[in-house]
Amino acid sequence: MRIENAGENSVIGWFADHASVEVNESVMATCNNLEQSMGGAIIDLVPSYASLLVIFDPFRTHHAEVRERLSAAFERDSSSETITTVIELPVLYGEAFGPDLTRISENAGVTEAQVAELHQSIEYRVYAIGFAPGFAYLGEVDSRLATPRLETPRQNVPKGAVAIADRKTAVYPAQSPGGWNLIGLCPTRLIDPAAESPMLITVGDRVRFVEIDESQYLSLGGEL
Repeated sequence: MRIENAGENSVIGWFADHASVEVNESVMATCNNLEQSMGGAIIDLVPSYASLLVIFDPFRTHHAEVRERLSAAFERDSSSETITTVIELPVLYGEAFGPDLTRISENAGVTEAQVAELHQSIEYRVYAIGFAPGFAYLGEVDSRLATPRLETPRQNVPKGAVAIADRKTAVYPAQSPGGWNLIGLCPTRLIDPAAESPMLITVGDRVRFVEIDESQYLSLGGEL
């Protein structure tokens, strides 16, 4: 692991120059170890695909100690066990709800129904949270569904839009601009700022998508 100072009260550890399940598992194990060993001296821990950002309280510790503790946490990550939560997200698939579904199906040489089946066939790992609060980067979709981002992003993507970009998939937690390819809608609330744990999904979790029909979508609180 390569460790660098990232600011006046932050340090970042780079675990590899590529992303993989194994690398991300090491990130999460190290994150858990460091949280246990440093406790209140840590302000925030931000895990990602292959890195861990550590933001610390400069009145309680300093760069040198954090770098030492981070290295030690990494060295003992193999003996740590991370708790994985599996989250099911319902999806209303269809061109009326995901305007890029037809194009993805044509590019993949499958039907729109098969796109939905392939999208549901994988249990996705949450590799990172970014772009917007609660926006989880999930990977990896079936290679047949891999689709580049739009050349021109949409100005408004609806809340709950289920999307694909390259081999990643995600659900937009709120209305926002976005350049991913839309295939459906999810009625589940992904972020609640007033809750003790504002985000439903965190790095290291696993996500399964389950197809629902329009009446189920509306009964679960979805809006069309």
